[in-house]
Amino acid sequence: MTKIIAVVSGKGGCGKTTAAINLGLALNNFGRQVIVVDGNLTTPHMSIHLGAPLVPVTLHDVLKGNAEIHDAAYLHPSGLKIIPGSIRYADLQSIDPKKLPEAVSGLRGKAEVVLIDASAGLGSEVKAAISAADAVLIVTRPELPSVTDAVRLKRLVKEHGKDIIGVILSHVKGDSRDMTTQNVETLIESKIIGIIPYDDRMREALMLRHPICYSHPESPSSVAYRKVAAYLIGQPYIESIKMEKKMSRKRVTDFLLEIFGVTEYQKQRKSKDRASKLL
Repeated sequence: MTKIIAVVSGKGGCGKTTAAINLGLALNNFGRQVIVVDGNLTTPHMSIHLGAPLVPVTLHDVLKGNAEIHDAAYLHPSGLKIIPGSIRYADLQSIDPKKLPEAVSGLRGKAEVVLIDASAGLGSEVKAAISAADAVLIVTRPELPSVTDAVRLKRLVKEHGKDIIGVILSHVKGDSRDMTTQNVETLIESKIIGIIPYDDRMREALMLRHPICYSHPESPSSVAYRKVAAYLIGQPYIESIKMEKKMSRKRVTDFLLEIFGVTEYQKQRKSKDRASKLL
């Protein structure tokens, strides 16, 4: 049975995309079949985070009726399976967010968990991601503006009749300028299920175009994401188990391997034009 979870935040810059990517990989490393969907339709970032900004088929093609959802699925060298959005300005035109739930429903039975990296804010794209999901994860910073927006976002989630799994606090420095976890929980009235510490290695991971759980598996933030993933599947996280670093030397062009099989066209591209991929 597939569980679809929307990862949302009330404002941008809260680490929502980073959370979706790393939770997806952490769950995958725990043996779950996971697909992460870039549901940020006007400003998609996931493919940029992972080093493949231009791919042949995207979620936008699916929403336009030009492709099936499985045609837009790709495999990152880390093992993360994603469905990216298009960053082309032309592709952002005439996209109807209301088609997202139907498109994502095509992934039921294809994975145990589908994570939707939703757009930030309270607009139509967020509503579509929430409508497509069975439950919601809220990501926020321990700062009053972010938490205030998270409170409004929670009301939107409740209006859609969806359960809130919990709140993930990101960019936590643990100093006097951070709101306390108790104050955040009191304001949002939801349980904090993960605290992601501020980690300068996040910038290194972004530069490498990898999830930090892949590029820096022993970093504090990687450990924190794995703890959240363990919580989501009801599994205790054992700190003493060392996560093996699986750094791959594959070129980022291997991103074009589809998780549902490589089409003949792509096989030909791979063999005949390896040096000039679409990435």
